[in-house]
Amino acid sequence: MSIEKKIFLVASILGLIAVVLGAFAAHGLRDALVTTSLESFQTGVRYQMYHVFFLFVIGLIPQLQPQQKKRLFWLTIIGVVLFSVSIYLLSSNTLTPIDFGFLGPITPIGGLFLISAWGVLAFYLIKHKK
Repeated sequence: MSIEKKIFLVASILGLIAVVLGAFAAHGLRDALVTTSLESFQTGVRYQMYHVFFLFVIGLIPQLQPQQKKRLFWLTIIGVVLFSVSIYLLSSNTLTPIDFGFLGPITPIGGLFLISAWGVLAFYLIKHKK
């Protein structure tokens, strides 16, 4: 499978999950969570969706080499999982018997992966000679 096809497939699945979780937050969690927790959950959804679009753009940029796309893909996937998933679990912590408080330090690490993906993309585009 080409890296572009892999990127588009994973972006599509992450987009589907983001829409489902966004609807769940709006309709299923509205009365179950305090406002700040609900807002945090929606932040996770929003950043996940932003990076779905980012992945589609990565897949479409012809100036990027397959290895560069692969690196950007993994930085983004790791970032979304660490950032958004940790926010989902932390913000809905009161609904489960498991205390996900230990994930607190994971969220900013995920954010650093997302930031680095954007920075690496900028570097590749500046470096590209045409």
